[in-house]
Amino acid sequence: MALTSDSTLSKIGAPLYWVLLVIMIFPFDIVFGEQYQFVSPPVALFVGLAFAFIFGIPYPKFNKKLSKYLLQASVVGLGFGMNLQKSLQSGADGMIFTIVSVIGVMIIGVLLGRYMAINEKTSYLISSGTAICGGSAIAAVGPVLKADQNEMAVSLGVIFILNAIALFIFPPMGHFFGLTQQQFGTWAAIAIHDTSSVVGAGASFDQMYFPGSTEACDLATLIKCTRALWIIPLAFFTMWFFRNKKGGEGKAKVSIPWFILLFVGAMIISTYTPESTMSVMGPIYKALVMIAKKALVAVLFAIGASLSLKVIKQVGVKPLIQALTLWMVIGTTSLFVVMYTID
Repeated sequence: MALTSDSTLSKIGAPLYWVLLVIMIFPFDIVFGEQYQFVSPPVALFVGLAFAFIFGIPYPKFNKKLSKYLLQASVVGLGFGMNLQKSLQSGADGMIFTIVSVIGVMIIGVLLGRYMAINEKTSYLISSGTAICGGSAIAAVGPVLKADQNEMAVSLGVIFILNAIALFIFPPMGHFFGLTQQQFGTWAAIAIHDTSSVVGAGASFDQMYFPGSTEACDLATLIKCTRALWIIPLAFFTMWFFRNKKGGEGKAKVSIPWFILLFVGAMIISTYTPESTMSVMGPIYKALVMIAKKALVAVLFAIGASLSLKVIKQVGVKPLIQALTLWMVIGTTSLFVVMYTID
């Protein structure tokens, strides 16, 4: 793996990256006690951002793969701490609004992109990322759309920037508006782009305002994973929508988020082989959930470390305005809905 620069900062950044990554996953709370739980999801993201701004990205390919696959594994691990029946019952209120919001954001996003004269594919990718699940949706729809590297980079850059902001501002905003854990979990799943930031925001809200509980995080994860399944129909719709346009339809591979099925499988196993029937399973499930939470912290560090100044400069003003507008629409609308429809 080659460094992106031979400068002194890059040479320092290479070993420091590994040191910080180890710190992200080290179980300080288990080894030294709960009071030594130094690294929370927002802290991990902030450290990653600071690292990228100062040292650049020493291992961009590895960092990208780490954030992708470790996130998928952590989401599956979190499923072992959830009860399927209770989760489905709790998440029912968010399902209908999820459907409405996905379709609404796509329509508004495409129309807004045309009005602002933004590159059609870039606009469509930003709308897809906002409507469903951020970078995962963009990565799935991009090949179908036959988007080029610049269009993908700009779209992902916008989403990364807003994800970083969301993880910092959503938990205190939820507390300011007096949201319950169920309300916040639903709001975060609908209004935040990437699964990683949704889970991170839910975990932060629980940790900051409801210590010892994981209700917001569990519900946010469930609704977000349900929302992510919309990648599949969106990919096929994209194929149809761009079928007559140059560079549109082709033999592109549709990327299906298989890890979501594993997440559901983990919930099923946890629900139907509980500690009450198999005493050995309780400690195993707790260990898997704990590992998943540590992995999520490492994921957020990796995502932060991906957002360099180069990425921010590459985004441009118009795509950022489009993404911000869509985010404000879905954020304020979903906040209003959850406050007045969910107890």
